[in-house]
Amino acid sequence: MSKADLTQAWDYFRTVNGVGLRAIAALPEGKLDATPIPGMRSPKALVIHQYQVLKDLTESAATGTLVDSTPFEEAASAKIHTLAELLAWCRSCWDEGDRTVAGLTDAQLVAMIKTPWGHDFPGSVMFRYVNDEYWHHRGQLYCFLRALGVTPPGLYSTSENDPAFKDKAKAGT
Repeated sequence: MSKADLTQAWDYFRTVNGVGLRAIAALPEGKLDATPIPGMRSPKALVIHQYQVLKDLTESAATGTLVDSTPFEEAASAKIHTLAELLAWCRSCWDEGDRTVAGLTDAQLVAMIKTPWGHDFPGSVMFRYVNDEYWHHRGQLYCFLRALGVTPPGLYSTSENDPAFKDKAKAGT
């Protein structure tokens, strides 16, 4: 994957994230720490994991090392108590990831990333993981919303996104 390919893919992912943020905004305020599906994380823990991993995976392409996100997730969970705080934290993680992606080079995308998984991968592979992780956890979030009696946003309802999460290529920006 070249930087040009990543830029195009990231622009699409921006729209996916916009739908995801709308799904998070639909969580009932008093249910962030609920366990609507037995044996699964709470909605707050799920979303914190989803966005911490997004930030960490993108950052790894710039730094050459993927860190264990668990301590960061635990610290965020202790500080986040409201839906507004959760959404602000998610936007912050997105913004950091977005800045990182903007600054990446072709050389960083082919450089090997040291991971805690026992296998090293080229930087470009981290973005496959970003997609896998994000879609997987967004699907879980949709299940949580339905279990909590909330209809989630349409999967591809990107036209309803905040302007910052619309397709830049289509908008001509």
